[in-house]
Amino acid sequence: MQNIGSLRGKTLFITGASRGIGKAIALKAARDGANVVVAAKTSDPHPKLPGTIYTAAEEIERAGGKALACIVDVRDEKQVREAVKAAVDKFGGIDIVINNASAISLTSTMETDMKRYDLMHNINTRGTFLVSKECLPYLLKSKHAHILNISPPLSMKPIWFGGHVAYTMAKYGMSMCVLGMAEEFKDRHIAVNALWPQTTIHTAAIEMLNGPESGKYARKVDIMADAAYAIISQAPSKSPTGHFLIDEKVLRKAGVTDFKQYAVDPSNADNLHLDFFLEDEFDDVSTKSKM
Repeated sequence: MQNIGSLRGKTLFITGASRGIGKAIALKAARDGANVVVAAKTSDPHPKLPGTIYTAAEEIERAGGKALACIVDVRDEKQVREAVKAAVDKFGGIDIVINNASAISLTSTMETDMKRYDLMHNINTRGTFLVSKECLPYLLKSKHAHILNISPPLSMKPIWFGGHVAYTMAKYGMSMCVLGMAEEFKDRHIAVNALWPQTTIHTAAIEMLNGPESGKYARKVDIMADAAYAIISQAPSKSPTGHFLIDEKVLRKAGVTDFKQYAVDPSNADNLHLDFFLEDEFDDVSTKSKM
């Protein structure tokens, strides 16, 4: 999907933007000339995962944007508030929040230790709520205000809970923030939506979890970046709110027809693994009506 320049001068606050989906969204916005706050924990190189907030900021600036690297653990209220203040001091405000930071543990109830349970809930649910809350005073002043959570459609089907109830609860907490905040701010010109991939997305973290062969059945982070761009590049008055959007559906609606370009292995583009939490029909779900 081609950039159209609509994010030029807009300020994005992106959690978990030092690598993976968060960084891909940051780079896509940077090509418009956006300001990007890289809000993530990795200030020193990780022993197994590539990238830091500083290397991500350098890439953003090379891509044409302006960057601010902030050490942010979304569980820490002080760090979040300081990063928000730094963003406003440097760029004058905040227009778009991407709640991307997340923790995962696909473990059963008896295999989930409480430290890991707390980590998932404090990053996924509490972190999303906290970052959104702290950014809202500035979003309310913006004419291009969006909150986009990287979280799945809500479903009460037991299949999504039985194998990893702790993770599902934590991830659905992010989606419940969409449900509630979209309703709360629907008359105040802030669009609040969720975006989720139709297929698995190949990141360094997922490769570490599922092994090096996992990329063969996955798409590149670029598809999530393009889909996020299609959503947040719209003015809030023209953007849906309270929707749980699927990357491929968003891009098909935007006119994209070539999805082989997103496959890690284009020769295997018709044999990709479906992501968690999706029904067979891949419908986008809205709190109100279909998109």
